[in-house]
Amino acid sequence: MLRPEQITQELFELNRKLTNGMATLSKIGRVEVEASPKDPVFREDKLVLYRYRPRREQVSTVPLLIVYALVNRPYMTDLQEDRSIVRGLLDQGIDLYLIDWGYPDGADRFLDLYDYVNRYIHRCVDLVCKRHDLPSINLLGICQGGTLSLCYAALHPEKVRNLITMVTPVDFHTPDNTLSQWYRDLDVDLMVDTLGNIPGELLNWSFLSLKPFRLTGQKYVDMADIIEDEDRLKNFLRMEKWIFDSPDQPGEMFRQFIKYFYQQNRLIKGTLKIGGRNVDLKQIKMPVLNIYATEDHLVPPSASIPLEKYIGSKDYSTIAFKGGHIGIYVSSRSQKEIPTAIAEWLQTRSK
Repeated sequence: MLRPEQITQELFELNRKLTNGMATLSKIGRVEVEASPKDPVFREDKLVLYRYRPRREQVSTVPLLIVYALVNRPYMTDLQEDRSIVRGLLDQGIDLYLIDWGYPDGADRFLDLYDYVNRYIHRCVDLVCKRHDLPSINLLGICQGGTLSLCYAALHPEKVRNLITMVTPVDFHTPDNTLSQWYRDLDVDLMVDTLGNIPGELLNWSFLSLKPFRLTGQKYVDMADIIEDEDRLKNFLRMEKWIFDSPDQPGEMFRQFIKYFYQQNRLIKGTLKIGGRNVDLKQIKMPVLNIYATEDHLVPPSASIPLEKYIGSKDYSTIAFKGGHIGIYVSSRSQKEIPTAIAEWLQTRSK
């Protein structure tokens, strides 16, 4: 048990840190994200397709297109110079494109799976193919974007040379998938019919509630230990900016994704149809690299690992990253391991 004088000393020290920290905060100003220069090459509705400027001589003539999730902003892949999967891939000599879904509004209320897979992703892939005079390109799907990429590759296998999925849910009914268990009993029709688009803030708080103590309380207590260090405080604020920068979700897309994937698990059952066509994962016969995080609380490994038995590819590889759903983008281990592994895997299949 702490003695009274120890408690007094700790309170005094905390007060000193917070006082100095407020001075540090006042000097920081606007927190900047997205470290790598890029140029828009295509726009449609809210979507913008970007091409990153190279950082070194490119080692392959086949570009890589990143398809990120709709529920968060894609700059998590390029948060800052020393925490950037994008920069790591560019340093490996990869020609890199990225789809930015933007911020949907009321005009996007009725966008659905067909729009995202067969219109948006398909047009971006076509454009990149035409720019490089290629019949197919490499695809990197992240989280929900990985699920959409699986759908796209199954429907348009001739357009995807190599497919990479990262922290991607495939089997949505594994016992340890807490998020899936929450969504399974959700009256999504009532929710969408009432709200139209689903507020991003509402979804964000549901994600944070998966680890309520760590993600909504403890981290702010821990902030007292870094608040006097400007660089570490900036790192913290960049992460906070991303966490709470949550776009609204188009109502019909949200309805279909919850029903077809979380509630009915159609992707692995072979009953998913998009635009009247069956999404048959056995049509994915191109090389596949599946990267999952061993401590992922949003997409547990059990949801990603089964991919191998549902696709038709004979060239299947996995990487088990020792970290969580966020750490796979921003941890120091990730910066050392993930871009190099992706580049080496692609390089061996470049011919």
